[in-house]
Amino acid sequence: MTGRRSKAADGWLLSAPALLLLLIAASGPLLIVAVYSFLEKGDYSGVRWILSGDAWFGVLFKRDIFDGTVSLADANLSIFWRSARLSLATTFITFVLGLPTAWFIATRPAKVRAFWLFLITIPFWTNLLIRTFAIMEVIRNQGLLNTALINLGLISEPIQILYTDAAVLIGMAYVYLPLMVLPLFAAIDRFDFRLIEAGYDLYASRWQILRRIILPIIRPGIVAGCILVFVPSLGAYVTPRVLGGGKNMMIGNFIELQFGQGQNWPLGSALSMVLLIVVLLALLVYTRVSSKDDPHV
Repeated sequence: MTGRRSKAADGWLLSAPALLLLLIAASGPLLIVAVYSFLEKGDYSGVRWILSGDAWFGVLFKRDIFDGTVSLADANLSIFWRSARLSLATTFITFVLGLPTAWFIATRPAKVRAFWLFLITIPFWTNLLIRTFAIMEVIRNQGLLNTALINLGLISEPIQILYTDAAVLIGMAYVYLPLMVLPLFAAIDRFDFRLIEAGYDLYASRWQILRRIILPIIRPGIVAGCILVFVPSLGAYVTPRVLGGGKNMMIGNFIELQFGQGQNWPLGSALSMVLLIVVLLALLVYTRVSSKDDPHV
C-alpha cells in the first residue's frame, strides 16, 4: 500500500512541471479575461477594480444615456448573426467540397494516397496572412477571376467581390477546407466498402447508399470536421479583416475593437467568454456524438 502511494506521489511530482506550465500558460490568461469581464471599464483603457455586470449586460443590451431605457444592442446582434451565418456557411461549403475530396483520396491505391494527403497539407506551410492575400489577388476587381470572366465575355465590368461577406466566405472556405478533409479522410479510410456492395445487392440506389450507409458510418468524421471548421471560423480575425475591409466585422474583429479603439476591456473580455462558451458547447456536442458511436468512450 505504501509502495503504491509512493508511485502515485512520484507520478504527480514528475507531471508537476507540465501541470504548472499548463496552469500558467493556459488557465492563467483565461482567468484574467474572466475576471476582467466582471469589472468596470477604465477611464481611458484597462479596468477599474470595481465589481460590475455591465460588460455582460452590454453583450446583448444597451442603455440610453438620456432616459436610461434598455433595448437590444442591434449592432452587437448583427455582428453575432453575421459571424454565425458565415461560420455555418463556411462549414457547409467545406463539407460539400471536402467529402468528395476525402472520398477520392481514401479510394486511391495505398502507395499514392500519401501523395494526395501531402497536397492537402501544403496550404499549412504558408502563413494565414499570406494565404489570405493570395485569395485577395484572385477576387479583387483586377484579379484573376474578374480578368478571366471579362476575357471570356461573360461580364463587361468587374464584379465587386472584395470587401463583401462573399469575399470573407470564400476566404474562410479556402483557409479551413483542409481541416474538413483530414477528419473525413480518417473516417472514410476505416470504412468497410463491402457494405456498399451489399447495398447494391439489395437494390439500393446511390442516394440510399449515401444516406443510409455511408453518412451514418462516417458521422464521427463529419462532426469532427464540422467542429474543426466552425470553431475557428466563428472567431476568425485575419480573413474578415483583410477580405472584409474592416467594414463587415465578425466577433473576432469586434473583440479586438474593444481592446483597441473602443478601450472597453470588460466588454471585450465578456465577448471573449461568450465565444469560449460557444466553443465549449460545440465540443460537448462532439463528445456526446462520439460517445454514442463508440460505447467504450
